[in-house]
Amino acid sequence: MKRMALIRGLQTLDRVGVYVLSKRDIEKMFPEEEQKSMEKSLQRMVADGLLVRVCKGLYLNPAASSKTSRVVEDIALALRPGSYSYVSLESMLSEYGVISQIPVGRLTVMTTGAKGTYETPYGTIEFTHTRRSPAAVIARSLRAEGRPLRVATKPVAVGDLLRVGRNTNMINEEELEDAEDE
Repeated sequence: MKRMALIRGLQTLDRVGVYVLSKRDIEKMFPEEEQKSMEKSLQRMVADGLLVRVCKGLYLNPAASSKTSRVVEDIALALRPGSYSYVSLESMLSEYGVISQIPVGRLTVMTTGAKGTYETPYGTIEFTHTRRSPAAVIARSLRAEGRPLRVATKPVAVGDLLRVGRNTNMINEEELEDAEDE
């Protein structure tokens, strides 16, 4: 993989709003490159600062102008392609003021995909599997302006926390009553 060819490819993708790429996406840009050579090229491009290795098999273009303030959500979206995911649990409960703790550097996501936790340079992403259907996920979450992932409503985030058996001691009971009224 040639440095300039990668830069041009990244610029083209950036113009259409793509700055988080899977290894497979990069391999498609260089179909003639052998597997071993691709591994070495990716290591070199990361060392040169042209790419940031987010986690195994996922890279980010640090020079992208399309990069948003919600980088960690864009990464979460790229980690679960084809799955329905939404921000919930402690992340949304903190935003709604239902819990006083702010999960610094951690994003909690419900997904129809596999559960898992990913440590990235932009924060930790924790996926919790839900058996809900895609239609139920869409009905129980909202599309929020400027956010790549859907978000749980307050009652849904509380319900998710209770359903997955997480620590409920941090819930502000007053806020919980408000959530039940909604």
